[in-house]
Amino acid sequence: MMMLETIIYKINKSDFSYFVIKLSLFLFLVFSLDFIIGHTLRYFYFKQQSGLQYEATFAIEKTKANVLIFGSSRACNHYIPSVLEEKLGLTCYNAGRYGSPILYHLAVLKSVLKRYHPKMIILDVNLQEFEKIEGSYDVLSSLLPYYKTHPEMRSIIEMRGKYEKLKLLSGIYPFNSEMLTIAIGNTEMNKKRRDTFDGYIPLRNKWIDPIPDYAFPQDYDVDSNRLQAYKVFINDCKKANVNLYIACSPYLSKNRFKDRSISIAKAIAKKENVPFFDYSNYLPLIKPYLYHDTPHLNQDGARFYSNLVANEILKTSLIKGIR
Repeated sequence: MMMLETIIYKINKSDFSYFVIKLSLFLFLVFSLDFIIGHTLRYFYFKQQSGLQYEATFAIEKTKANVLIFGSSRACNHYIPSVLEEKLGLTCYNAGRYGSPILYHLAVLKSVLKRYHPKMIILDVNLQEFEKIEGSYDVLSSLLPYYKTHPEMRSIIEMRGKYEKLKLLSGIYPFNSEMLTIAIGNTEMNKKRRDTFDGYIPLRNKWIDPIPDYAFPQDYDVDSNRLQAYKVFINDCKKANVNLYIACSPYLSKNRFKDRSISIAKAIAKKENVPFFDYSNYLPLIKPYLYHDTPHLNQDGARFYSNLVANEILKTSLIKGIR
């Protein structure tokens, strides 16, 4: 009986050891593939020379422009660096990013200020900028490739989800939704396809329909993280002695409207003694031929608006001594 138990024990032990070996080999293969594929994707991501991903990397890691523009697509489409350069006598780069919230801008700002201090920053804010929206932190995925090399961004990136820090142990994860874009971004076709000028993306269509009434809810909940990010953005600029201007660029609308987020943003800017240019209802710009669609100016509108902003900046005392 004792001999039989010994034989069974040895067999079971052998089976268990075999299972452990197989599992170890499988895990080794998985981690090796993750490491190799992740490093390959990282290499080609940062090898891009055009497109939104390249422009984000340039803003985060390379630009040394005197003036930086922050904001979402309306920043990308509304602020022409060459116009601002000519008016202000300072180099300029548009660091706006399509679909990006204030949390994204703060992460980029922290990386920029770690490298150098620009002389001036213009932050463009949107209507409903602080609205609490379920799942809205998913857009921070555009920052995932920088998590490993930019510790100053990590606390913001980790807001995406409870297990974000664990997921980011993977080499593939930061790029798993960007593979096609990375592939396209490494082709000559992409360089020809995108039409950008120091981060500015011109829109050439002209609005031909009747001017609509801009209607949206006003009783939305405010996201405390977005609101805090706005306050920290202002504070970080002040601590770095960077001249900050905040603006809400125009919308094409027949009616004059108010927005809770803009009211809050203006009140905070006033308290912090930061100039706020509210052009959301600016009548001289409510002309259809200046718009691509209701929230976006075309290149003619952007030129008009960029000159307007530059002139407003020149009127303030903050411009003195920074050229």
